[in-house]
Amino acid sequence: MMKMCTPTALTALQKAEEIEKLINKSHEAKSFAYCPYSKFPVGAALLTEDGQVFTGCNIENACFTVGVCAERAAIHKAISEGFRKFKAIVISSDKSDNFIAPCGACRQVMREFGTKWEVYLTKPDKSYKTMTVEELLPMSFGPQDLPTKSRRM
Repeated sequence: MMKMCTPTALTALQKAEEIEKLINKSHEAKSFAYCPYSKFPVGAALLTEDGQVFTGCNIENACFTVGVCAERAAIHKAISEGFRKFKAIVISSDKSDNFIAPCGACRQVMREFGTKWEVYLTKPDKSYKTMTVEELLPMSFGPQDLPTKSRRM
């Protein structure tokens, strides 16, 4: 007897494959990290609403404050190519047994582009936990909180 896939099951399968692809891309991006000080490589893979994937890695600097996190590297790369709508981002590292989560600055940058998109926090074994930007940064401040004349969109 042949088992038929329902549209919902197919969609769930497609989403699982999409997440697996993003997790693998984030691990690949991690290999390019420049982290001579922390020795903590991080990779990110950002999925735009129209299916483009942008990767990023952390890039440190001897003047610590001018370094950039993997998440912001991927987002800035996408922004510089004209993309503004995001569907998901995956963050990976192999230096912690815990789910890796974005720092506060990265959460705020993510928030600039919406609160409903997904953030996948991973472990080195590629298991993951899913949250939205809103869950990561509750009661956030965003573009709509600025006076109308201050907004540039």
